[in-house]
Amino acid sequence: MGPQRGSSFLIAPKRYAGTGWLPLFGFAVCMVLNIAPPGCLAAGSSQAARRTVKIASEGARPPYNYLENNKLAGFEIDLAQDLCARMKVSCTFMTQNWDGLIPGLLAHQYDAIMAAMEISDEARQKIAFSKPYIRMPSALVTVKEHASLDTSPAGLVGKTIGVESGGTHQAYAEDVYKQSEIRPYASLDEAILDLAEGRVDLVIGDKDAVASFLKTRKEGECCIIAADVPRDPAYFGDGIGIGLRKEDQTLKAMFEKALDSSMADGTFTKIRAKYFDFKIN
Repeated sequence: MGPQRGSSFLIAPKRYAGTGWLPLFGFAVCMVLNIAPPGCLAAGSSQAARRTVKIASEGARPPYNYLENNKLAGFEIDLAQDLCARMKVSCTFMTQNWDGLIPGLLAHQYDAIMAAMEISDEARQKIAFSKPYIRMPSALVTVKEHASLDTSPAGLVGKTIGVESGGTHQAYAEDVYKQSEIRPYASLDEAILDLAEGRVDLVIGDKDAVASFLKTRKEGECCIIAADVPRDPAYFGDGIGIGLRKEDQTLKAMFEKALDSSMADGTFTKIRAKYFDFKIN
């Protein structure tokens, strides 16, 4: 009687001198089952030999990532294509809803996440991150008539600053601008609308969100960015990085080398300029 279905996997391979058959056996199982648990890459050829990388993004946060003709597009997609070319790998992209991004990565549905994901202590408990490719600055916005306003803590004594309630900007403003009145709002948009009406003197928020409001909303015609806010990681975190499985250290090194190269030769700046008219790192 021939072997039952799958029983051939129970036949021990020939032992090779100096190695042992278990690593080869495990790698063969991985290949046949088309899975890639942590031990599989180590069992066979090294990760440096990888030729394809699958990247997930949400497709719901322009200009970072969005859908255009049902395909992923945006700053992160353009950047990823440049990084993949530098790593000499073929990259494919897939959309994933936000809540499923980390579970899908851990389930080996894809190899990396580029989805405007902040590097946070909570996320670090589950996955690793590359060095940040975005450190979004914050900005102070005021009415155009006050464009030359001194935005130092001393210059804003007695002024009213609008912030989004409960966010990092509220904490920062309360700690740094101790002699200003900090007025929380349900959203950044509401704070800027009150700025337009003269109910606050300035508003502080993420520069991308502030710039978008000023460009796209009629109410934004009133106002101008007065100054950037120094990025303090204690309040604003480390930035946005590529999400990776903790065991994929070789892939992390590949991405970081490619990112350094892209920044060094100016390609990163060219890609950034298509989506942001200010520095983001």
